[in-house]
Amino acid sequence: MRTPKSNLKSWDIALWTAQIVLAAMFIMASLPKTLTPIQELAATMPLAAEVPEALVRFIGISELLAAIGLVLPGVFRIKPQLISVAAAGLVVIMVLAILYHLAKGEIVPAGINVVLGLLAAFVAWGRFSKAPLSAGSRSTIQG
Repeated sequence: MRTPKSNLKSWDIALWTAQIVLAAMFIMASLPKTLTPIQELAATMPLAAEVPEALVRFIGISELLAAIGLVLPGVFRIKPQLISVAAAGLVVIMVLAILYHLAKGEIVPAGINVVLGLLAAFVAWGRFSKAPLSAGSRSTIQG
């Protein structure tokens, strides 16, 4: 039978895994939106040609900041409650992305957004209620 401490460790490992996967995915997704010239980006991303450049950049920067917010507060134990906030922000971004893709009739990208949104919701919920990190405490992933 699992003890409460081993159960908490399992939650912590699952949440850290989800956080790292999400951070990697959103760093990869955000950098082109943030750094690529808009004409180049429009060739591979129809959104870039359909909305103002400022919105594309805002989405990219929001995704990048959320990705950073999923990892750094936990690693440095400074305001670790921000992990839940970053994950909740990604849920909002994913809901909006799902609506955009469905309006365009793009089912596969919407499905990817559903998966990422559910993963972000899992992190937001888990870090808020199941395995919150506290400032100054050691993570089970670190030792």
